[in-house]
Amino acid sequence: MSDSTINRLALKKDALFPLQRLHAYAQGLPVDRLPCVPIVGNTAARVLGVTVSSLRNNGKSLADAQVASYRRFGYDNIRVFTDLYTIAEGMGARIRVPEDETAFLAEPAIESVSRISGLRPVDPWRDGVLPEHLEAIKRVVQEVGNEVPVTAALTGPFTNASFLIGAVNLSRLVLKDPASVHSLCKLSLESALAYAEAIFDAGGMPSLTDAMSSSSVISPKQFEEFSYPYLKTLVDYIHSKSRPATLHICGKTSPIWDKMADTRADCISIDNDANLLDAKKKIGHRVRLMGNVHPSAIMLQGTPQDIRREVFKCVIAAHDNPKGFVVASGCSLPTETPFENIDAMLDAVRETGYPVNAGLLEEIVNNSL
Repeated sequence: MSDSTINRLALKKDALFPLQRLHAYAQGLPVDRLPCVPIVGNTAARVLGVTVSSLRNNGKSLADAQVASYRRFGYDNIRVFTDLYTIAEGMGARIRVPEDETAFLAEPAIESVSRISGLRPVDPWRDGVLPEHLEAIKRVVQEVGNEVPVTAALTGPFTNASFLIGAVNLSRLVLKDPASVHSLCKLSLESALAYAEAIFDAGGMPSLTDAMSSSSVISPKQFEEFSYPYLKTLVDYIHSKSRPATLHICGKTSPIWDKMADTRADCISIDNDANLLDAKKKIGHRVRLMGNVHPSAIMLQGTPQDIRREVFKCVIAAHDNPKGFVVASGCSLPTETPFENIDAMLDAVRETGYPVNAGLLEEIVNNSL
């Protein structure tokens, strides 16, 4: 990191560390600004100056990248994450890892329901890349855990089930063989609980993400049957450790907001496909909201001015959410998100301060259109 960058960051230093800010905000005490979480995943590789693939199976590199990114930008949560396939890989799925791009599913663990009986839950301390991710969590906690929450992405059981047998097969089974879907979800839940326990043992906190449970993929009725009970079990487990639970589901989620809140998650992360104001009106009295600047159209492709305007729009919509609000990207940032755009998100949140003057922000947004 150059001296000019260090000096620039020093000038922008916040009045509070993230843990101090989040604690005070939760208690209704004065804070310098709203919490802000641009959901940095593999962009952290760019901060460290290494390839994306070098992080996935190397706990030290993954930790170094996440710490470097946090220190570079000053956001309010570190999320140890490379992709959603780590549990499924530990259960036998084959993952392709390009040299400098995010990993993707090459082959599911099984091809047919007749093979379900051969699947076993993961041992997170032994299987796949999970031990390296746990090592990364330990290292990050040791280095900056006294300043900032350290979380790790925990793939939801229904989404993991799709990686075990393939999304097309799972969609067919939802309609024709629900018992097999539940078998896959139960195995995935066992694995998720084992990994959650290991995350706690490593000093971190699980953060739930369940892309395939989106209303863009399955119906609300199917969500209630195949996803909700397993997510509820995971949230209950997190609460048994006296820690808060955050739940993110990609895409369209408005038809299932009530059921997402019924999991008793403390915070629901709203994708950019949803409307923050609508979410506040419907479930804001029940949960904290988090979101929802578009990660691609705005954070990746926009200008700092675009980002400032979109952050202000989010703050106008949800700053007064009864259970609180976290400014965030709608989903994980693309790897090539420009650093200046992540800076712009934090700068915009710092500019709003707290309490928020919504009238002033509206005037600024209207004048920028």
